[in-house]
Amino acid sequence: MDILFLGTSAGAPTRQRNVTGLAVLAEQGSDWYLVDCGEATQHQLQRTPLSVHGLQAIFITHIHGDHCYGLPGLLAGAGMSGRKAPLPIIAPAGIADWLKATQELTELFLPFELEFIAVENMQDWTDGKLHVQATKLSHRVPSFAYSFTEAHTESVLDIAKLRAEGIPQGPLWGKLKNGENVVHEGQTLHSSAYLTYPHAARRIVVGGDNDTPALLREVCATAQVLVHEATYTADIAEKVGPRVQHSSAADVATFAADIDLPNLVLTHFSPRYQFDATLSPSIADIRTEAQAHYHGQLFLAEDFARFRLHKNGELSRVEVL
Repeated sequence: MDILFLGTSAGAPTRQRNVTGLAVLAEQGSDWYLVDCGEATQHQLQRTPLSVHGLQAIFITHIHGDHCYGLPGLLAGAGMSGRKAPLPIIAPAGIADWLKATQELTELFLPFELEFIAVENMQDWTDGKLHVQATKLSHRVPSFAYSFTEAHTESVLDIAKLRAEGIPQGPLWGKLKNGENVVHEGQTLHSSAYLTYPHAARRIVVGGDNDTPALLREVCATAQVLVHEATYTADIAEKVGPRVQHSSAADVATFAADIDLPNLVLTHFSPRYQFDATLSPSIADIRTEAQAHYHGQLFLAEDFARFRLHKNGELSRVEVL
């Protein structure tokens, strides 16, 4: 499972960072899933290998513009590129009304069906490859996190058990490995009894805007990766005040350390933070603050940075486009 960042700025873009958007990529094939769609997301996609024809679903965390203003343009572009397959959109209920009004007022015709699911009522969503759950967060408007869990994990035959029971190697082993029950010497052998799963299902949690990271404690208990906003450092967060309901780097890092989270990726940085570490305030300040509280694998997102969650739970940066 890969994560590809399409935008990492909060509120407004900068010269180096577009507003929020990221792709979750399936391990194999061209399938991918979009989380948030800030203005110009379709422009960002032009600089990636992603195609709107491989897009399996769109997930919007909340209705603020830096997370959704790119949606009408992306949908229109997908239609112009010839997409025909239905497209699920999981989002707060208000997004449906806004999209409907936009389509009517701009005479936007889409040659594919939008399958809208209000996240407030969603229990679980799956396409057979990933299971997605939503968790309510704390923000000025209803905001949600989405957890992406692989639906199938790699199984390994328990060869020692097979040999101990005298089950001959050959077609029987192959069928058991493929999940089939077989009959041997008049006895039914159940595939599940001869399969082990050396790696836990991979889970990536992607949070929307949120001032209370602890709301993610339960869903992060079985996650290897949390992607969470760190809009400010603690000093600036104090000056801005609680009304904006964002997290500081210290807030998120402290939470991640408390739950022994293996991998933390921070994103959604205020435009005031400079890309150049020699300027102040800079993105480097966010990293320094987070490192003071969290000693796991820490990453700061950049536009077009790609990360891979390996089967053993390790996260690594694999390429920058």
